[in-house]
Amino acid sequence: MKFAKVVYWVAGAFGVLALAPLYFMFDMLGRLDPPPITHPQFYYGFAGVGLVWQFAFFVIATDPVRYRPMMIASVLEKVSYAGALLVLYLEDRISPAQAATGLPDAVLMVLFVAAYCATPRSKAQRQGEPSRESAG
Repeated sequence: MKFAKVVYWVAGAFGVLALAPLYFMFDMLGRLDPPPITHPQFYYGFAGVGLVWQFAFFVIATDPVRYRPMMIASVLEKVSYAGALLVLYLEDRISPAQAATGLPDAVLMVLFVAAYCATPRSKAQRQGEPSRESAG
């Protein structure tokens, strides 16, 4: 359980540090990697949803057993970005450098799966299971 706490605290902190600056980089990103962004609602929507997930990671870290079901959603959150970048790269629509921005998410995805597997199920989840003694 300590492993899951550490993984989710690190993920949340890393994500806040990586995503919060996006709110102040809108114009600069268009200059560094033209063309300029033409749909700011998608840009700020991505930044906002991503930032909210970092706080969900902090919540999971407070009690991994209680929030174990949310770990599945957190894995999907990482798959949605890293997977999209992989597909775009394989379709030759983004450069290797652009695809590499998904590596931290891919690593966290693997760590989230490991944390899920290492975290015991809660008593409430186990109540519906037959006991091992009565199973045979």
